[in-house]
Amino acid sequence: MVRTAAILFVCALVIGVSAPARAGSPTDQLREYSEQVIKVLEDPVLKPQDRRAAVRKIAHEIFDVAETAKRALARHWAARTAAEREEFTQLFADLLESTYIARIEQYGGERIKYTHETVDGDNAIVRAKVVTKKGTEVPVESRLLRRGDRWLIYDVLIENVSLIANYRSQFDRIVRTTSYEELVRRLKSKRDEFLNEQPDTARRTSG
Repeated sequence: MVRTAAILFVCALVIGVSAPARAGSPTDQLREYSEQVIKVLEDPVLKPQDRRAAVRKIAHEIFDVAETAKRALARHWAARTAAEREEFTQLFADLLESTYIARIEQYGGERIKYTHETVDGDNAIVRAKVVTKKGTEVPVESRLLRRGDRWLIYDVLIENVSLIANYRSQFDRIVRTTSYEELVRRLKSKRDEFLNEQPDTARRTSG
């Protein structure tokens, strides 16, 4: 299941690539740049760590990680200090990377069909289907916010399962049954485990 989710999440990244600051509908922007991501994923010359770095760079540009982290922590966000929010946002970004982006070598040539777009002010939903080599179609929905002249993803639904909702339930359970400090400790532990598994050249630097 983790492998399947990882592949679909990478495809969701392809769906979510934003154009540089310019006008255009969310789907227009996504479609225009999706081929660039696919080219990275299918480049036989790139080493695994270089491929991960390239996708990681794109993810940082297209995801509103702060908004995603805030929604994932939900009601526990309000009680956090500015420093705690910044720390949690970075730890959440590390969690996404260790869970999904590091597994991009499992991408197997999936393609995307855009099916529908809804824009309501500064909110947008782009629906698509990931088509596997076997012809199986998996629905993927990207939810975006307009930030200036760009659209940034804050949530991805794969087969109607929300990335935010999945983490929200986990985080809420940990905070309620233990403490926020314990949640941070677990996230740091997972981050450290991931970093220890990576070659030095593949480790992400902060900033």
